[in-house]
Amino acid sequence: MDIGQLHFLVAEGDVAQRRVLVDILQRTGALQITEAPDGDTALRCLGLRYQPAVNIVILDLQVPGIDALEVIRRMGDLQSRAGLIIFGSQTNSVLFSIESMADAFGLDVLGVMTKPLIAGRLEAVIAAHLKPPEMRRERVPTLSFAEVGNGLNNNEFAPHFQPKIELETGRVKGLEMFARWRHPRYGLLGPASFMPALVENHRIDFLDWALIEKSVQACRRLHDDGIPISFSVNVDPSTLAHPQFMEQIDACLERHRIMPDYLTFEMTEKAVLTTTPHFLERLLRLRMKGFGLAIDDYGTGLINLQLLARVPFSELKIDRSFVDGAFRKPAIATVLRSCLGLSRSLERRSVAVGVETKQDWDFLQGLGCTYAQGYYIAKPMPVEEFPDWLSDWRHFF
Repeated sequence: MDIGQLHFLVAEGDVAQRRVLVDILQRTGALQITEAPDGDTALRCLGLRYQPAVNIVILDLQVPGIDALEVIRRMGDLQSRAGLIIFGSQTNSVLFSIESMADAFGLDVLGVMTKPLIAGRLEAVIAAHLKPPEMRRERVPTLSFAEVGNGLNNNEFAPHFQPKIELETGRVKGLEMFARWRHPRYGLLGPASFMPALVENHRIDFLDWALIEKSVQACRRLHDDGIPISFSVNVDPSTLAHPQFMEQIDACLERHRIMPDYLTFEMTEKAVLTTTPHFLERLLRLRMKGFGLAIDDYGTGLINLQLLARVPFSELKIDRSFVDGAFRKPAIATVLRSCLGLSRSLERRSVAVGVETKQDWDFLQGLGCTYAQGYYIAKPMPVEEFPDWLSDWRHFF
């Protein structure tokens, strides 16, 4: 989309400051600009019948009249589709909280900036908004339990693997398995298409066992190719708690000649919250056999720290909401530092999930995080693609 097609709303009480903002927009090519000297006017312009509809709102937090927080709330009530750029003289932590509030109201927050507003930053935010979105796969319906069962019976499910990198050295230290369905009609599907049916019918173990077997088989394949790498597999607590789990996993490893210390089982923080003594015993048996245990999505389940210290996990995987963009969000960066400090204090490895940019990578290196994974490094891939990817990666480190 061209900037000349966008309708901007500038909500700023100070006449001189409003004029500066309008000048910046005009220099970048904006043709449709509405000025709002107060919050009341801004809301009238955002009304459902206002034409042409506003595409981007630039909102000063000191706007007179109806205050900026109410403007944001009312935009949420109106289900406004306008992008929102917020600026003010508040501290970074307050600005971040306001951004979080706007996100919670369902608004598209394009940027949050401190005063004085720098023309280059505003132009960069608008330019990023104008970039064409990536082509998105056509939405597919959530498939039924019977369809998922047929897919499993027809061997249509396959593991994809995302590399885990040691931040200090850049070496590839492991692979995490992600479930994918090669559907004959819809193509490659992610968990959103098949997990709801499995959860509703309490049969996640069907998928777990199919992909554990294939993941261990893939591990053997790489070992035979001279790549002795470790694997992480997400499993549901009900799968781990099954009476035959220990016997079945031992038999699986024996079939493919893989030692337990090459396999890590990941479970969500929420799953650990409900840990019983019997389940804790199962986890201890796995650790004593040499398997790794990782707590995934750390930071999302409000786990009791005393319970966290009791669980014999070897890795703490920090949720992507505390990683992506933490370098520019001081409040989130503080939480991230706390998570990493906790991991070090408990003598566990830390894994930052959701590393999307070089800035994320550099920031995590500075904080002393152990491992990182995310799209900046690589997307999940079939095992047969990994050796070529690894060869390319080694050219950098």
